[in-house]
Amino acid sequence: MTLIQGELAVSDDSSVVFSTLLGSCISVCMYDPYAGVGGMNHFLLPGEDCVGSSSSTAYLYGVNAMNHLIERLIKAGCVRERLECKAFGGASVLSVASDIGQKNVDFLWDYVKRTHLHCVAYSLGGHKVRRIRFWPTTGKVLQHKC
Repeated sequence: MTLIQGELAVSDDSSVVFSTLLGSCISVCMYDPYAGVGGMNHFLLPGEDCVGSSSSTAYLYGVNAMNHLIERLIKAGCVRERLECKAFGGASVLSVASDIGQKNVDFLWDYVKRTHLHCVAYSLGGHKVRRIRFWPTTGKVLQHKC
């Protein structure tokens, strides 16, 4: 299943693989290794949607994408304290929006610190596009830089 900007998905199906393509956007792959459930989001901007989290653009914003991913994982049987995350993206790939990737990275680290998430791996920043593949039931992630 391919996720685009503003999407998130959760699964407990071992045959499911989530994938996405990232430039300045960030994708967080989060899973509970004991429950065998995981999810992925793909957000474009730091902060939150001024219209509110119920709008169709809500998950384009980091706060909404992160909060709702955690909520959906918990509803699917995960335990908050066992969640592990792996984060990718935040590159500077466009000269006209060169700082948005770094703003996304800064937002993510602040969010991780404030919410006490356990980030076990990350690949953030740089100047290359990333293709991410995530197996939600095991937490395995493959990254290919383009």
